[in-house]
Amino acid sequence: MTATGQTPDPAATARERYEVLAVASSAGGIRGLAVLLAGLGADFPVPVVVVQHLTRTHRTFIAEVLARRSSLPVKLAEAGERIGAGQVYVAPPDRHLLIRAHGVTELSTTELVHFVRPSADLLFTSVADTYGPRALVCVLTGTGVDGATGVTRVKEARGTVLAEDPGSAEFDGMPSAAVATGAVDRVLPLEDLAAELRDLVGAAQST
Repeated sequence: MTATGQTPDPAATARERYEVLAVASSAGGIRGLAVLLAGLGADFPVPVVVVQHLTRTHRTFIAEVLARRSSLPVKLAEAGERIGAGQVYVAPPDRHLLIRAHGVTELSTTELVHFVRPSADLLFTSVADTYGPRALVCVLTGTGVDGATGVTRVKEARGTVLAEDPGSAEFDGMPSAAVATGAVDRVLPLEDLAAELRDLVGAAQST
């Protein structure tokens, strides 16, 4: 009960607790993202921002591919837009995606991080700096160690970190590196991550 005697709205409480979900993946990530987004449902109440390592020299159809599996609309992120609830924003090829004050996107062509651009580390660090304890991040399948520095920053900012179970991931490099930092709060198989994320943000259970 609140001071006024009214019962708090669970959805409003979730929005106050978390304001963004940032997800990162690399090898095997298209399938991983498709499974995750399909499970989030159409009523997921916070924006979802995604870094998937992509070939830098080719036009990508990742937004169209993921939109076929997602109940949420999916688009490539554009510079200077304000992210909104119920929308998935994917980093374009060869652009770092960062989220700045007031949820405004920034695209950058600064140097590669761990040989990749876009970088999970830069996205995660930006949401940690912008949202602090209201940041929720998730590391999926992938090779390499991108994301490990970022999840550490999220945990330092008192945000929440999830990772796909390296033992069941298609490629275990990225989730293993994240788990090794000690900053991951929950480690789950891919098929269980969406339900956990829905629970964390207070989304109604799917029927």
